[in-house]
Amino acid sequence: MKTSKRGMKLIKQFEGCRLTAYKCPAGVWTIGYGHTVGVKKHMKITQAQAESYLKQDLKIYEKHVMKFHKRYKWNQNQFDALVSFAYNIGSIYNLTGNGTRTKKEISRKILAYNKANGKTLEGLTRRRKAEKKLFDKPVKKS
Repeated sequence: MKTSKRGMKLIKQFEGCRLTAYKCPAGVWTIGYGHTVGVKKHMKITQAQAESYLKQDLKIYEKHVMKFHKRYKWNQNQFDALVSFAYNIGSIYNLTGNGTRTKKEISRKILAYNKANGKTLEGLTRRRKAEKKLFDKPVKKS
């Protein structure tokens, strides 16, 4: 599976795009749409580089989510929501209880991941609500 346009839009909406390196609320140097690998203070990139980093990073998090596809048979909305979650958090291992939770339990747990360094952040709360809403949305059959 691949992240849909809806999933990309969700990630872009919450990550935002900054072409100059900055420290995120967790204190990590970040650039583009939340890209962190190799980012240094004062680093600058172009919009095209930001898009390229996003596509590279998505592949990593799509693989994380696909590790659990055999167990859960994600639909596209669930997949997109979880890729957004993993893109922000790093993985879905804890969220899924390493594959032991039901989809219903996973849906309920999404909202709990709204803190950075122990502090509840409004931006993370909004993101988790949007991810949960997408996760719970049925996929229309064509």
